[in-house]
Amino acid sequence: MTTATPKNSGKPTRNYPDEIVIGLVSISDRASTGVYEDKGIPALQEWLGAALSSPWQVVTRLIQDDAPTISATLTELVDEVGCDLVLTTGGTGPSRRDVTPEATLSVATKEMPGFGEQMRQISLNFVPTAILSRQVAVIRETAERAALIINLPGQPKSIRETLEGLRDAEAGGAVKVPGIFAAVPYCIDLIGGPYVETNADVVKAFRPKNAQRAPRPA
Repeated sequence: MTTATPKNSGKPTRNYPDEIVIGLVSISDRASTGVYEDKGIPALQEWLGAALSSPWQVVTRLIQDDAPTISATLTELVDEVGCDLVLTTGGTGPSRRDVTPEATLSVATKEMPGFGEQMRQISLNFVPTAILSRQVAVIRETAERAALIINLPGQPKSIRETLEGLRDAEAGGAVKVPGIFAAVPYCIDLIGGPYVETNADVVKAFRPKNAQRAPRPA
């Protein structure tokens, strides 16, 4: 289930106890001003539609590439909209206008460095310039709740690769290097969010046996 919620439309209503609310933020000066069409949010929505098997809804933001706007948007999505997970795309390179990691860290209460490390490990299998990527992931906590925020690459192909992982074509498509989304559902569990299930053909969520349960009934 996918519901795009425009800005200032209020906090979305969860239709199921374990429905996850996901914020998608595309960060681009040119896309946000209409110079070209944004491809990051559509790519993420398509991937989530294939990867998630439990209920979900999405809230989208297309914004310019400056730190105050990015920080304010992330804060709004977590504190006001109530997102459990926020995925950003764009602004993670070394150029002077790339400030997404800094803006993300500025709203964090905990840093989760393993996500960025794994994304670069995956991307290095495809391009040597993956070492220039500066994606970070953080937890933002308030008195009432917490959310996971992850910076993703800007290109749809790279987004899919980092989320799904590296597959071995000679071994029938078996996962060779796990993608980062395999750890996302359990992370959301640990910070008090909904129980998210995935389509194992796209990405298999990993949980310890003692953390596995049936979804709460509607």
